[in-house]
Amino acid sequence: MKKFILIMLLSLSSVCIGQDFPEGMVVVEFNASFNKTNDVAWLGKLTDCETQRVDIAADSRWSSQYKIVVVPTLVVFNNNEEVKRFQANIMMTMEATRKEVQDAIDEIVMEAF
Repeated sequence: MKKFILIMLLSLSSVCIGQDFPEGMVVVEFNASFNKTNDVAWLGKLTDCETQRVDIAADSRWSSQYKIVVVPTLVVFNNNEEVKRFQANIMMTMEATRKEVQDAIDEIVMEAF
């Protein structure tokens, strides 16, 4: 029984830490269903990272937890720590290019060596 309780406490503590995304390099697009037409089309073409999409309209905790004020917003996480952010313009379209985001990822990877 003690082992079970310990496992449950460890599971709960990892949830409380707020590790919403996998370890390593992850680029997350925070967008909303009402802005679906402005999804970042090239997100899946980024290399040396995982990618995920989050709909902040479906769950408002995302926008408050990650301080999303405009959609889409791309956030680069390295081991669940935010290291770079790219935000949309006033027209709710992403101005950052695939190359700019990939360059930021490459720079973070190179700094690890």
